Amino acid sequence: MKNLSATVDATTAGRVDAVVRQLSGSSHSQVKGMFDYDCVSIDGVTCLDAGTPVTEGNVVSLRYNPDQRYREKKKPRWDDRTFSVIFEDDDLIVVDKAAGTLTVPTDQGEETNTLWQRVSVYISHSRRNREAALVHRLDRSVSGLLVFGKHDAVGELLIEQFKAKKPRRVYAAIVAGLVEKDEGTFTSHLKTGKNLDRFEAPPSKDTEEAITHFKVDKRFDDTTLVEAVLETGKRNQIRVHFASNGHPVLGDPRYETEKATHPRWVRKRIALHAKTLGFTHPVTGEDLTFHSPLPAPMQKFIAGGKPRRPQKNRNA
Repeated sequence: MKNLSATVDATTAGRVDAVVRQLSGSSHSQVKGMFDYDCVSIDGVTCLDAGTPVTEGNVVSLRYNPDQRYREKKKPRWDDRTFSVIFEDDDLIVVDKAAGTLTVPTDQGEETNTLWQRVSVYISHSRRNREAALVHRLDRSVSGLLVFGKHDAVGELLIEQFKAKKPRRVYAAIVAGLVEKDEGTFTSHLKTGKNLDRFEAPPSKDTEEAITHFKVDKRFDDTTLVEAVLETGKRNQIRVHFASNGHPVLGDPRYETEKATHPRWVRKRIALHAKTLGFTHPVTGEDLTFHSPLPAPMQKFIAGGKPRRPQKNRNA
């Protein structure tokens, strides 16, 4: 067995696998396999994650057989009703959340099968005692795309992007009634009531500015398929904006519930889906964009609708 070690300095700070490659002179695939065989440690603690960040002063140690071929272990097949994996690498994971799944536990902590918990279990198969880093959320009854960091450093960098309004978040919604304008923007301040519902209110220290851009995709006899683009990402933002303007999302149990009912929408979920997510990879700098098809209930509703003929001068 061969034992090597190095103290990280300003020139080698970054990912631990880069330090291991420099130490061993091995190929990228060989180095990834070393992590699966407990060959690498940081400050005396075994490291299973090739993407773990290291900083100045960390001591990276490597114990391996130079005559052995270290192959990356095959990851177990994963089947989970709460989400499907759209993309993942050593630093982050993009998932497609199922409607009805809570993103994170409530303050009471009664939920034991939230998306965050299930994703954490998933990544722990290749990482020891790891938790997914929460970046943003979707309402329980909303389906679609979310990104999680696989370690806190990447999670924090992604959160900074969201705070700076850089990621592109596009939703599809089926709303009640006919939206007159082909496109527009909702701008308001949202406040939280005692029952945790959100409502529009005059600007104050207790409100949050919310901005939603929208455009009509297709009109039917009594409903409209719209695309909503978030400029801000406040809780219930899309739902409140459309409900406040007389067009609640179908199936919404909180906002304008009577208008939100429809004889053909019999699902318990609401007709809202996060279909596009774009952001810059915080490690590689690559611009990434992911798309998720509309869920079956929304596709079925749209297929059964009768398109309304366009009218001239709708925006006049």
